[in-house]
Amino acid sequence: MRRIAIRVDASLLMGTGHVMRCLTLAAALRSRGAEVHFLSRELPGHLHGLIRAQGHALHVLPLPCSLLPEGGGLAHAEWLGVPMELDGDECLRVLEAMGSVDWMIVDHYALDAGWQRRLRKAVRRIAVIDDLADRDHDADLLLDQALLPDAEERYDALLPAGCIRLLGPDYALLRAEFAATRPQVQPREELHRLLVFLGGVDAGGYTGLALEALALSVLRDHPADVVVGAANPAAVSLRDYCARHPNLQFHQQVGNMAELMRVADLSIGAGGSTTWERACMGLPSVILVVADNQRPSAQAMGAAGKAWTLEAAGLDGAALARQLDAIAADPTHFRLVSRLNLELTDGRGAERVARRLLAPEVRLRRAGADDMRNVYEWRNDESTRRHSHSSSAIPYDDHQRWFQRVLADPQRALLIAEDQGRPVGVLRYDVQQDGALVSIYLVPGCGGAGYGPAILGAGSRWLAAEYPEVRTVVGEVLEANVASHRAFREAGYAFKNQAYEQRLRP
Repeated sequence: MRRIAIRVDASLLMGTGHVMRCLTLAAALRSRGAEVHFLSRELPGHLHGLIRAQGHALHVLPLPCSLLPEGGGLAHAEWLGVPMELDGDECLRVLEAMGSVDWMIVDHYALDAGWQRRLRKAVRRIAVIDDLADRDHDADLLLDQALLPDAEERYDALLPAGCIRLLGPDYALLRAEFAATRPQVQPREELHRLLVFLGGVDAGGYTGLALEALALSVLRDHPADVVVGAANPAAVSLRDYCARHPNLQFHQQVGNMAELMRVADLSIGAGGSTTWERACMGLPSVILVVADNQRPSAQAMGAAGKAWTLEAAGLDGAALARQLDAIAADPTHFRLVSRLNLELTDGRGAERVARRLLAPEVRLRRAGADDMRNVYEWRNDESTRRHSHSSSAIPYDDHQRWFQRVLADPQRALLIAEDQGRPVGVLRYDVQQDGALVSIYLVPGCGGAGYGPAILGAGSRWLAAEYPEVRTVVGEVLEANVASHRAFREAGYAFKNQAYEQRLRP
């Protein structure tokens, strides 16, 4: 059984986004047989009960008494004052007691490469969930689900060469209810019903601002679902306000967000992970940027014409009402936004990430003369030829000459992938200055076990070490080769110019 550790802090005072996406990923990992352990600090308003309720092991890290202000309690995120060295030492003791840990997943803005290197001795590999790109990481895999035009470039100087990058909303960690509801979703044609949800805490009181804007807008009589979290400090007054307006339906701490998004036609919401929930449901949105880390992705959504983005700070009800009126006056653009959102994510990002994390472990070795016959038979197998650029069977004499040329060429690498000594695939790199072309196929009978992304991922690390001049790897895949398309995506390649591309270093 694979053992996965997740380091995340969860508190109602901080917001629930980090822990919810980690719980979503944990559920996908457990459904594939993994054992998941959470490491989380005991913060005021912690969500440890939620972690335990979902059946995961929880290791609680105490808050040092020296960091508690006089009078007790933390009014805000003073927990960031926990020294990184102390946090690392505490986590190290937990991990060493657990035994073998396959992956350490870190979703924490206060932890960087120094902390990650400290944990290396206790874990086999490290994955980081991030969206700030503001610090170095010593990671084997990085996940950033944001939509950004410079998604790859902004991590170039922050990651080790060969680190797998899973970038964009295709990997958004959405709860299973969104993928389950997705088949019922239709592009919006007309604006009838609204949804207002500004996050679980909404410390800035933007739900009230949204209701003020609705009252000033031409949409004032449209039905609207108003959702707040359990920790919203204005929940009572918002409930009372909705009770006085028959078209407003008040909800607190809901468990059917996917359904509420499905039946809505326009949302007023915060940035962050709910952006991808709305996109999965094809729900056009006015995004209010309520936190600095939401800004880059929210602005990218606005610039791409996939949302209407406004800064929450300094925004008044009249300005938001004008934005709502402009949307109502342009139904053609409204319908386009819905269709563009549906293209962003299908809600199965957690499945993709879990498959990548739990892919079989393979070892790569250079092919030798003794592999000539096996490679010939694997390449000429009908299942391999069907997805090759040349589907004809290759005569053995031609294969011999080709094989010998490849082994003798220092700019070409022919690798055999093995799982516990058993050959499972063939990987080839043709190096051309600072780039390389990659070709991959599996040994017949090894399909369906997740070897494709595992081999490509191991290949990226191997190539980065053996050919440090290579910056970019490109792979071409036939349109009908569905398995290879999925393998390249799950190995962190981006589809560009009709081919898959991966950056190994700047």
